Amino acid sequence: MSKKYKIVLAVNLILVLAFFAFSVIQKETLIAKGTEVLLRLAPVDPRSLMQGDYMALDFEVTRKISYDSKSGYVVVKVGSDRVAEFVRFQDGKDVNDGELIVRYSRHKGRLTIGADNYFFQEGSAKKFEKAKYGLLKVDSDGNSILIGLCNEDGQFIE
Repeated sequence: MSKKYKIVLAVNLILVLAFFAFSVIQKETLIAKGTEVLLRLAPVDPRSLMQGDYMALDFEVTRKISYDSKSGYVVVKVGSDRVAEFVRFQDGKDVNDGELIVRYSRHKGRLTIGADNYFFQEGSAKKFEKAKYGLLKVDSDGNSILIGLCNEDGQFIE
């Protein structure tokens, strides 16, 4: 191997590692500082023979309106119980007091907010059948990450 090839290889490796480190730091920051939001789940088939036990997720807010845009923001109001209520769809990040934006995109013909599957340990499907909410952490830019699922009382399902 030539010295030039080794340098190019090392630079590429450093860039890839930096990208992954940045991604991890970004997600950890979102988890630590994001606003906790409960989004009502919409019913979807919860089983996959090839992948094991999982729940396909769909959220009520994404079913509120047929929207032609490929991506944008769902504006919600979050109550004292952490449950988010749909307000409107929009393209920009501007919101009124008490409102929060959550980024969405269109995937396979439907609107999705972050994760659209939640995998759990095989044999624990009964426990997750009680899930009524997806627990997300959302930042001020509308980025979200699914933390877990909650029952009808907003209690985290473990």
